[in-house]
Amino acid sequence: MSAQSEPSPALPPNPFADRVDHVVEREPKLVRTAVRQLKKEEELKPLQAELLVLQRYLEENDMRMIVLFEGRDAAGKGGTIRRVTRYMNEKHYRVVALGKPTEEQRSQWFFQKYIAEFPTGGEMVLFDRSWYNRAMVEPVFNFCTEQEYKNFMRGVVGFEKDLVR
Repeated sequence: MSAQSEPSPALPPNPFADRVDHVVEREPKLVRTAVRQLKKEEELKPLQAELLVLQRYLEENDMRMIVLFEGRDAAGKGGTIRRVTRYMNEKHYRVVALGKPTEEQRSQWFFQKYIAEFPTGGEMVLFDRSWYNRAMVEPVFNFCTEQEYKNFMRGVVGFEKDLVR
């Protein structure tokens, strides 16, 4: 064996190099956006790791957790939920996005449709919109009556206190 090491083989030329250079030169805004997105993804990793620890804790202690995501239409709630849950164990969480209430649901206690989706022991449920829609969105678009709104506002604090007992 010789004392000299053999030179490492040269990497083959990148067939896409000229395309990449073209994009960098012609679309700097696109490149900046992509870099910014990658940085955001990296910033999420410690939070995703914390969620894994939390999820395991919930499983081991047979506890439940509800996470609410609120925002306007097209605000990015669904995308945020996908990024946040990317590494979570799918067996122990669910995403719930309730649609327009059915006639049967309209005749029931307002919170009933949410309670039907609440987590079981060891599970986390992430709501893509929640009961707060009744306070924030429905009155603005006349999706509820003034009386339904008032009933909600009178009952929501007690409802939430019952959740943490």
